[in-house]
Amino acid sequence: MHITIPTILTLARIGLIPVLVLAFYLPVAGANQVAVGVFILAAVTDWADGWIARRFEMSSRLGAFLDPVADKLMVAVALVLIVQASPTIFLALSAAIIIGREITVSALREWMASIGESARVQVLWIGKVKTVLQMAAIGFCLYREPLFSLPILFIGEGLLMVAAVLTLVSMSMYLKAAWPALQSSQSSKTG
Repeated sequence: MHITIPTILTLARIGLIPVLVLAFYLPVAGANQVAVGVFILAAVTDWADGWIARRFEMSSRLGAFLDPVADKLMVAVALVLIVQASPTIFLALSAAIIIGREITVSALREWMASIGESARVQVLWIGKVKTVLQMAAIGFCLYREPLFSLPILFIGEGLLMVAAVLTLVSMSMYLKAAWPALQSSQSSKTG
């Protein structure tokens, strides 16, 4: 099997997950900066693997499978670390909503593809906005310390709550788009 450069970058992103965890728990000054750096590096590899795959026509089935898995794993692990470091109800709920949405929408996409209806659950613009806010929020929450007198953790927590709301909105849009297929499948099973 030939592994493409984008797939190598995706695998590297998965490999960065334990590095993120280790950096987060390093008992040294600046560990939070290292953790944010690892998270940013993962985000850059996410952008780069997609760009390279499209630009040089290096898409592969393995890469198409691994890319969203790598993204969801990195986000879920980062959210668990953030909640562990600052166990508030708002962060825990935001993390639960975001992780729950990722599981739900992934399962929905897989099921819709299995019945030939994947076009109904394509990426929506609101999902892209949510992702940008979510990534910024995670970076701020991993950093945790004030920067230039800005309350970075407070800003990150606020952005994460907004991302959680957008997460619910985008999930409802996906479910609404898939509803006719869900209903027809239900009708055929009971009918």
